[in-house]
Order: sequence, then structure tokens, then C-alpha cells
Amino acid sequence: MAASSAILFFVALAIWLLTAWWDRRRVVLHQFACFWGSLYTWLIPAWPLTITGKENIRRNATYVMVSNHLSLLDILMYFRLFTHFKWVSKAEIFKVPFVGWNMVLNDYIPIRRGDPASADEMFEACRRTLARGSSIFMFPEGTRSPDGHPGRFKTGAFRIAQESRVPILPMAIRGTAQALPKRTLDFRGRHPIHIQVLPEIPYQQIRDRPLEDVAVEVRDRIAEQLETRGGP
Repeated sequence: MAASSAILFFVALAIWLLTAWWDRRRVVLHQFACFWGSLYTWLIPAWPLTITGKENIRRNATYVMVSNHLSLLDILMYFRLFTHFKWVSKAEIFKVPFVGWNMVLNDYIPIRRGDPASADEMFEACRRTLARGSSIFMFPEGTRSPDGHPGRFKTGAFRIAQESRVPILPMAIRGTAQALPKRTLDFRGRHPIHIQVLPEIPYQQIRDRPLEDVAVEVRDRIAEQLETRGGP
């Protein structure tokens, strides 16, 4: 992965140089990032991925996209959606050679944990991104689940949806916790992985509601989906 990332970064850089002047939202570059991330999941037969509910993603719609978070593999798996969005991610990852540099080229949005000023910058960047027509993707738990079950969802993603007047698109992922557990690089055999795209929650349904209530509802919808399909 390290060797291929070095090569693929320079392809990404070439795409950026050729498209940056007319593709302001980096749509083409993000599609290449989706291809880059998907390569690893396509080439590893131990991680068969099934995506259902993709018809719930409206073409050209702008969303705050949210999901439960189980493993580092979640990010690679969500690239397989091949839909346009900007990741909101820890600032440290943007410093990782090649992978992090590609995130910078794509105008993904960094946040430094525990830094109020960084949080304010992140909120403003998300508002600008949504106003330009690009969705954002966040994990409202803020960290990977220790036991596979969704933890408490923080309200930041839902505040952004309210302020920007955009719908929320919930998604549930399962199987990645077994394939690559938290705090380890121990790849544990064959594990089918499943992504379920749930129906969107329109802005009108969250417009006047307390953020905590919205966070609980979205978390419960995702948890119910996971339980229906047999757990994380």
C-alpha cells in the first residue's frame, strides 16, 4: 500500500494540475481518490463488500453524510460509493505522506481534536463546502467504536445540517470491526462487509429540533439497521 500510494499520489497530482482551474469542487480528483481507495478492497478477496440502498443517494443532492465508525477500513469501504463528498478528518492524517497530501489536494476538511479554534474553522469550512454543492462525510461518534455498537453521536454534524439547511444521509457499516479491529493492524481472515445507505432525513424534519434529539434519532436509525442485519 505504501509503494502504490507513492505512485498514485503523483497521478492525483497530475489530475489536480490539469483540472484545478475549472473543477473547483475537485469532482474529478475525488473520483480518482475513490478509485485509489477502492483498489485495495477490490484486490483483497477476504473483504467482499455489498452496498445496498445506494438508490437513496439523489443525483446532485448535497448532504451531511454520517455513519457509525468501526475500523480504519470504513474509509476505504465508503470510497466504493463513488459519490461526491468531502471527508472531515483528523488534522494529523493530512500530514501522512502521499495519502494525507492527496487529502489536501481534494480540499478535505481537517479538525484538531480538543482545539476550539480548529472546530470553528472546521464548521466554517463545512458551511462553505456545502454552499458550493459538495456533500460532507462525518463520523459523529468522533472515534471508532470499542465494541462494534454505535456510541453517543456528537451534535456537530447535525448543527452543520441545520445551519446549512441540507438533509442528513445516514449510513450503516458492519463487518469492518472483525476484519481490522480497532488499535491493531491484525487482518483477521475473511469477513463480508456491508454498507446500507438509509433514506435521507430532510432538512424540514430537523429544522426546529434540538440537536441532541436529532443526534439520538440518527444514531438509533443506524443501530436499528445493524441489529436488523445481525449486529456489527
